[in-house]
Amino acid sequence: MGRKKRWSEDAGRISFIFIVLLTMIPVPGQSRELQKKVNIPKAGLDACLEQALKNNRRRPASRFALEMAQARHRQALAGYWPRITAQGGFSHLDETLNFDYPARSITLPPDLGGMSIATPEQEVNVLVEKSYTATIEATWLLYDGGMRKGYREQTRGLVDMMKQEVRRTDLEIIDDVKRYYWGAVLAKKLHRVGLDTLARMNATLNLTETMYKEGAGAVKKTDWLNNKVMVDTLVSVVALLEKNRLMSRAALANAMGLSWDQSVEPEDTKIPLWPFPIDMGEIVEKAYAFNPDWAKAEAGLEAAEGALKTAKSGFSPKLALTGDLHKWWPDSDGGLATPENEQGWTFGIGVEIPLFNGMLTVNKIAAARAAIAKIKAEQLLLKEGIGLQVRDVLLSLSAAQKSCDASGNALAAATENRGLNVRAYQNQLVETDDVIQAQLTEALMAAQHYKARYEHVALRSRLDLVVGTEVLKQME
Repeated sequence: MGRKKRWSEDAGRISFIFIVLLTMIPVPGQSRELQKKVNIPKAGLDACLEQALKNNRRRPASRFALEMAQARHRQALAGYWPRITAQGGFSHLDETLNFDYPARSITLPPDLGGMSIATPEQEVNVLVEKSYTATIEATWLLYDGGMRKGYREQTRGLVDMMKQEVRRTDLEIIDDVKRYYWGAVLAKKLHRVGLDTLARMNATLNLTETMYKEGAGAVKKTDWLNNKVMVDTLVSVVALLEKNRLMSRAALANAMGLSWDQSVEPEDTKIPLWPFPIDMGEIVEKAYAFNPDWAKAEAGLEAAEGALKTAKSGFSPKLALTGDLHKWWPDSDGGLATPENEQGWTFGIGVEIPLFNGMLTVNKIAAARAAIAKIKAEQLLLKEGIGLQVRDVLLSLSAAQKSCDASGNALAAATENRGLNVRAYQNQLVETDDVIQAQLTEALMAAQHYKARYEHVALRSRLDLVVGTEVLKQME
């Protein structure tokens, strides 16, 4: 009686763990695929990654952000070129602009007779009513105290930051696709484990029913009822596993940028196990050269230093060359409308010297220096954070490797034990509980082993995300 009770408790625990393990598949939401049968295309991991990088909807946002940064950088570079503008105009006065020259008396010198000559009052037209003008002006900034250089470094740093954002987005997309791809393989494997276990349990149930009805005495109806409870429980578990398998394929398609009602079946049928030579110091050291967050921080520091140069230029004078060409078409001659005034050019040098601006420049410099100090302090935190992330992933990889080896050995032993128990049960050498427990244990070990292999490949993908794929390619 005590043995029966212990078996009931053990079977309950094994069933619960079995259900939990078989349902831990990384899939989102619901799928229309559950309501209808469709032809699911198959694709390998490389094809899925290529499709994702082509169609994923997260890429355009980061790409447009990069284009904006590049356009701003080109705007900053425009400051090194002269500015040339053309202007044209037409003016119409309400009446002719004139000048009233008053009457006056002019006395000639004695050697000319000393006569006095009276001049009458005269009205002179200075500017006619209608006129057309055209002007081309040019300004070329020669010296600005580093203002343009600062703007150039700021925008170049922004471009580099956006490039790292694009790279981070690509790494995240690749990580998602890898995890969903191998998650779909895991879901398929676990569904197969559930189907195989259910088939064996059904066979055992039929054998148990035959044995107890024949009245051999060793097998009772209670054994058959216990077996039937486990079979019915497994039916519901297998149904849930089928749902997870369908949803995992829909999740993979979604990560590839396909429509919500599409699915993709992975070509692989086994989850690979790639032993990884762990050299923590080397990986952490190289991570600083390839991690997109670290590179983004470096670019942000360059942009902040450019802002400091721009702020310091507020103390420096500005020197520029100016010039223009002009043409004037009056409706009539006379007054200012002389051939000399109708066209011409000017050339000059302009200097602007800042004298006082209410401590504006001083505070801009202080703010820029504080921003640089802030970024450097954040870099120290980021450096430690990257090291901790790499350490966590590598330690998890080591544990996953050991778990894969141990669960593989346990699966082999459980499979052999299940075969021995089934043959012994057919000869009435073991009890029904032993056969059921052996079958559930094999399923549990299979689920643990496949899940450990999935965790291993998922950790490899996470390491790519943390340190960048270049590091792993170099080390391999």
